[in-house]
Amino acid sequence: MGKNSTKFLITALLMVVTAAMMIEEAKSIPICNVNTNDLKKCRPAVTGNNPPRPTPQCCAVAKTANLECLCPYFNRSGIDPAKIKTLGANCGITKNPSCLP
Repeated sequence: MGKNSTKFLITALLMVVTAAMMIEEAKSIPICNVNTNDLKKCRPAVTGNNPPRPTPQCCAVAKTANLECLCPYFNRSGIDPAKIKTLGANCGITKNPSCLP
């Protein structure tokens, strides 16, 4: 392969990697003091029949988020409010948002 072809391939590869990184970053939307990608850290703790305890990373997200602001999203998520409430308790959050029973 010629020198110019190699340079072209390396440049093209760098452009693809850079574009992929930009697309991934763009998928995260900040809402209620937290990025939507960060909310995924708590998904295991609120899904399934017997969810595991939240991780320290999930608790950090939950403590940073404006939970009252997230109420409309909780209601539309289909997640059992009791599991969200349990997550808060397990993370040491004492004040539940008004949308949780």
